[in-house]
Amino acid sequence: MDYQKTASEVVKNIGGKNNISHMEHCSTRLRFTLKDDRKANIEKLELIDGVMGVRKNVQTQIIIGNDVVEVYDKVKEIVGDIDSSGNGNNGQKQKWSAVLLDFIIGVFQPTIPAVAGGGVLKSVLLLFNMFGWMDPASQTYRVIDLIGSAPLYFLPVIVAITAANKLKVNAVVAASAVGALLLPDMTALIEEGASLFSIPIQGISYASQVFPAILLVLFYAVLEKFFTKVSPKAIRIFFVPMMSLAISVSTTLLFLGPIGYVVGEQLSTVILFVFENVGWVATGILAAILPFMVVTGMHKAMIPYAVSSMGGIGKELLYLPASLAHNISESGACFAVALKTKDEKLRATAISAGISALFGITEPALYGVTILHKRVLYSVIISSLISGSFIGIMAVEAFALVGPGLASITMFANPDNPMNLTWAIVTLLISLTISFFSVLILWKDEVKHVEEADKTFNHGSFESTEINSPVEGTILPLSKVNDEVFSKGLVGAGFAVEPTLGELRAPANGTISMVFDTKHAVGMKMANGAEVLFHIGIDTVQLDGKPFEAHVKQGDNVATGDLLVTFDIQAIKDAKYDPTVISVVTNQDQFAVDQTKVNESVSVQQSVMTVSPIGG
Repeated sequence: MDYQKTASEVVKNIGGKNNISHMEHCSTRLRFTLKDDRKANIEKLELIDGVMGVRKNVQTQIIIGNDVVEVYDKVKEIVGDIDSSGNGNNGQKQKWSAVLLDFIIGVFQPTIPAVAGGGVLKSVLLLFNMFGWMDPASQTYRVIDLIGSAPLYFLPVIVAITAANKLKVNAVVAASAVGALLLPDMTALIEEGASLFSIPIQGISYASQVFPAILLVLFYAVLEKFFTKVSPKAIRIFFVPMMSLAISVSTTLLFLGPIGYVVGEQLSTVILFVFENVGWVATGILAAILPFMVVTGMHKAMIPYAVSSMGGIGKELLYLPASLAHNISESGACFAVALKTKDEKLRATAISAGISALFGITEPALYGVTILHKRVLYSVIISSLISGSFIGIMAVEAFALVGPGLASITMFANPDNPMNLTWAIVTLLISLTISFFSVLILWKDEVKHVEEADKTFNHGSFESTEINSPVEGTILPLSKVNDEVFSKGLVGAGFAVEPTLGELRAPANGTISMVFDTKHAVGMKMANGAEVLFHIGIDTVQLDGKPFEAHVKQGDNVATGDLLVTFDIQAIKDAKYDPTVISVVTNQDQFAVDQTKVNESVSVQQSVMTVSPIGG
């Protein structure tokens, strides 16, 4: 992959540097909060080399896979310092739930590497203790254990930094404000029963507590912006942090801290109640629906609970065990696809995705294999449901907040209950086995196998097809199209026509495979199996279908010359868009394209291209 080129195309098609309000990455995705979501060209983003898919809910999420770090670094080089002025989405109204979810993701997502690293380190120590390889009373064990405990203990400070970055206030001062709650002397004072302004301070230990820290930083952000506005510039450097610190920390000790503590406690209580009453059912169902949650990004809503549970009770009982069942199910399914498919490209994708999922990262598997093939999705759901129910019945507990997989299996090590790790390993094997054999049984290539294709070609069923011009006008080579995605042949080989009449007609016999909602593009499968995309205009998806009228629908059989779409050429031009009609063969790996005419006037009755099966 050309990381520089991929990054450049991504930045260009999300509206440019000036449209980015916030950006980050997770294990497989670039995540952008955009000032104006309407400027993101999803259609073009999905066609960029190296992009596995695009998801758009609260953030614009671009799925890259295992190369996400390299692409992100190149994006940062291109973007530089982001102009964070004006986060307001240019008049777009966002639902409060969307704003809240965006804030949650922005705050909790960056904390995961530190919490996961510390958690896995502690789980490895627990494993060493279980096997008697290290004495928990030894100084070496205790020092390493404290190192692993640090991210959770200082989680409030970490959350303060991420929340301040999200709110675009001084992260150092915000971290100092939350740090005041964790001072040993402050903790001792609170335990003794201290008061502030004659108001008793509740005896709460703020170590590992995230919700009090978030409330503090939210209040601090309001104070910082207020005092920055009203204070004289000459004293602003010390006056703003002084006043913001004093007021925000005092208010948190008296009011916001207890509120946040109760929120965290109640969240864990609710989950524990669900687990105790319908434990294994909840785990099984959650594991089964995780494919859909991950695809939509809604699994991120579980992070606050998981972080709070780790900080509060030191373990997690629902989300991470369910994730183990789902992650390994994805892995087994991908390995079966790799073994069974005749598609070399799909096999390579499945092997890579299967390995990633085995180590706890499922998005390459989901976007590259699972959601594209129904039989794989069904197998993953069945396997996740069964193995998720099993791990729930065994009441397996997780002790580290990291993507469950083969390398992180020690996160289930518990010296007080050695069977906890054993049942986790059994779940891993169940998930791998069920999903692997389910796909092995159910899988069927959605394109013809190589052997079948060769046989068909030899019998003459797949013959060369003459393609007429779909519109009247002047035919051009794709290289002349003012769109790099088409001009460089990224979508497929073909031709373009500058139309003189706004009628798109079937250039051969075939079946309509797709009609875009905006009616500016139509897909058609020819009788010989060639798949042709007709795209009316450049960037005309922005016109929301207004100059277009479709006369066919998906599944319609059409004959040469049948009217597919009418469009208003002048209206497209008046809206400052190029009306050039593009025709490309999208399954070009299976078909050879021979263009017979270029740079001349053509009618819809003239043959302009021949499409022949490769090997036929």
